[in-house]
Amino acid sequence: MARELRDRRIAVLVTDGFEQVELTVPVAALRAAGAAVDIVSLRRGRIRGMNLHEPAGRVRVSRTLEEARPEDYDGLLIPGGFINPDLLRQSAAAREFTRAFDASGKPIATLCHGPWLLASAGRVGGRTLTSWPGIRDDLVHAGATWLDQEVVRDGNWVSSRGPQDLAPFARAMRDLFAGVGPLPVETAHAASSPQRDTPPRLAVSALRWLPRPSLRGAAELAALGAGVWLLGRRRPFSVAGETAKTSR
Repeated sequence: MARELRDRRIAVLVTDGFEQVELTVPVAALRAAGAAVDIVSLRRGRIRGMNLHEPAGRVRVSRTLEEARPEDYDGLLIPGGFINPDLLRQSAAAREFTRAFDASGKPIATLCHGPWLLASAGRVGGRTLTSWPGIRDDLVHAGATWLDQEVVRDGNWVSSRGPQDLAPFARAMRDLFAGVGPLPVETAHAASSPQRDTPPRLAVSALRWLPRPSLRGAAELAALGAGVWLLGRRRPFSVAGETAKTSR
């Protein structure tokens, strides 16, 4: 079979705040094709997924970045979400883990906001990829060519825009990890696709119908706000280069 992954071991680099379907659907596809999959993260235990801005399910971490070694894996999957890649891109260990895969030519599959990590790792210059449209400018400014397509294959990378492209992304990802030759997706573009004039309707519509915060959620936010307020009363704060203390 062209997509047989029985002898492949794939690392999924992810932390709290990942988009739920962007992890669960690709991981299910990889395991169905026979791949061994490890969830690699910043901490041990179970990390929390999101459905846009709403908390979703948890997944158990297989190994932390301190425990995982790139040489033990055949490929890397970087899911998106608004929070997950923003946290990962601030981690030196996550950036170095990503660089090691790309430097050795190992396949990398990513979608949505996942390419943020590739940009912070200094790997997108001269590459062609796609992502969630909202980070198009970040990638272009980092030296990439950005295409508004459901799947873009560039050498050892496959990328997609987001949850709306999960079906073609899963197929392209399996072909990439199986070592199947370049997909019939044109990447020889001299210029990036233009900025969009409006945000994706999918996200705007979904946010419109999100439920109101629960009583429990409101209580947690109130407790967090009280903690921040108390912390502010105990510590000095800086104003225009000067240090002042709050009144008691």
